[in-house]
Amino acid sequence: MLMPKKVKHRKTHRGGAIQGKTTRGSKVSFGSYGLKAMTGGLISSRQIESARRAMTRHIQRGGKIWIRIFPDKPMTKKGDEVPMGKGKGAVDHYVAKIRPGKIMFEMDGVERELAKKAMLLASYKMSVRTKFVEKKRT
Repeated sequence: MLMPKKVKHRKTHRGGAIQGKTTRGSKVSFGSYGLKAMTGGLISSRQIESARRAMTRHIQRGGKIWIRIFPDKPMTKKGDEVPMGKGKGAVDHYVAKIRPGKIMFEMDGVERELAKKAMLLASYKMSVRTKFVEKKRT
């Protein structure tokens, strides 16, 4: 699963609500097709890996897939039945903060219908609403 090799601070604040639209990473850059987030949220490294596997299996290892998001935010969790206090819990998993408009996955080298179905399978794994987008032809 995806996670940073090294972090400056092991534990970070959780942060508030994810506000505003994305400014960078809102256009299909590498491939011909993309999966765009329509709502904001947190995507775990497990969800990213699950979506990647679903897409790869559906296109039967044809074409190329780019993952445009990376889980770099640590999320902590305290053990079950631990009393209040005694500090912050240990790092449990990593998440990627997603703003509306972010392209999460890109694909190229396959037909449009195959790419659309593969992206649909990936969208079922995500905890944010998504949309299938195509690269603008100029």
